[in-house]
Amino acid sequence: MHSLPTLDYVPQELRAHALSCLLEPDPSVKVAMVAAMAQAGPAPDPAAVLQAQGAIPGRPVRPELVPPRLVGRRSMITQEGRAMLVHALAHIEFNAMNLALDALWRFPDMPFEYYMDWLRVAAEEATHYTLLAAHLAVLGHAYGDFPAHDSLWEMVDKTRGDVLARMALVPRTLEARGLDAIPPLRAKLAQTGDMAAAAILDIILRDEVGHVEIGNRWYGYLCEQRGLELRATYAALATRYEAPTLRGPFNLEARRRAGFSELELSDLPA
Repeated sequence: MHSLPTLDYVPQELRAHALSCLLEPDPSVKVAMVAAMAQAGPAPDPAAVLQAQGAIPGRPVRPELVPPRLVGRRSMITQEGRAMLVHALAHIEFNAMNLALDALWRFPDMPFEYYMDWLRVAAEEATHYTLLAAHLAVLGHAYGDFPAHDSLWEMVDKTRGDVLARMALVPRTLEARGLDAIPPLRAKLAQTGDMAAAAILDIILRDEVGHVEIGNRWYGYLCEQRGLELRATYAALATRYEAPTLRGPFNLEARRRAGFSELELSDLPA
């Protein structure tokens, strides 16, 4: 595992600092900046008007971003195959850190608790990325060694103009898919004997339940503020923003813990 750089934290308003973290392209520096921001816990500046001076999100030159069908897969029986999977997961967590930072800086005039929630998410996603990058090194590789796709960030970008759409279609749609996907991946890794990777997935699943719950809670808050019905609004947003079609099997127990109602679970395709 590479040691993280030591940064002197310069207090500044939370949303402005989140934006500077988001613009940082070096993953290890970004992780250190997020950790410093979370430790300091500065007061948010909910009404500030901010402008990004750089490409969003900041990311390294590698990995090469390709369409999902071109990412490639190999058998997890081999170390190379496991490394490709761990790399894909590290890429997801790197993007998830960025999406939390984007939720922090982009949307003004939300309640204080909203910003504290997304600060927590950013810090936990940074930890997930760090764990996966360290395990990738054990497998003889580094983040950037394999191609990756950008589907998660594409939806973040689509929903940049509306916090309601962001909460509906990123945490409670795309991140919720992780609740379904992690248990079978964890089982496959454990079957190959990679118990270190399996333990990392246990941590990620535990934390992701909380992240999806945050999305559900703020989606419900915004629907109430705007006088909208939750399920009909979600269906309309999914159509308008061309959200991916959900496919089972679904981790219903984790989804319940993440705040989905029984009616919402009944809306999932059989």
